[in-house]
Amino acid sequence: RKGKVQKEEQVSLGPQVLDGENVFGVAHIFASFNDTFLHVTDLSGKETIARVTGGMKVKADRDEASPYAAMLAAQDVAEKVKTLGIT
Repeated sequence: RKGKVQKEEQVSLGPQVLDGENVFGVAHIFASFNDTFLHVTDLSGKETIARVTGGMKVKADRDEASPYAAMLAAQDVAEKVKTLGIT
């Protein structure tokens, strides 16, 4: 067992695409008086790519529906989507 070497597998998240190929996602945005939801799915809408709410980004309950919380949520979703290779 001393000579046994563990192989590291490359785990690739997101769709399998060629270089230079555009990959699309659908951004579902729900803004209510109490919170803002940003939900990015694939084109069929079945697989969730990223989901963030304004309440996940701020600490005070009164700030969940603010434009600042929505901006932070949008930045977080954009960062997650870019790391997964969706252009």
